[in-house]
Amino acid sequence: MTTTAEAPTTIHRLTAADRCDACGAQAYIAATVGDSELLYCAHHGRKFEEKLRAVATEWHDETDRLVEAK
Repeated sequence: MTTTAEAPTTIHRLTAADRCDACGAQAYIAATVGDSELLYCAHHGRKFEEKLRAVATEWHDETDRLVEAK
């Protein structure tokens, strides 16, 4: 009997409709701070990451979607 291991399915919850709060580009990072969710593009997410992580209760990063599959 041969079994095939399936790659884990990655679920992305951010869509093209989710926009960066700083510049309006597509959001790839979501940070929950208090009762608010802040959305950022990869650039602004990295720019504000250190300060945000200090206060965020959740950090969701989908920037891996920006890397082309080979």
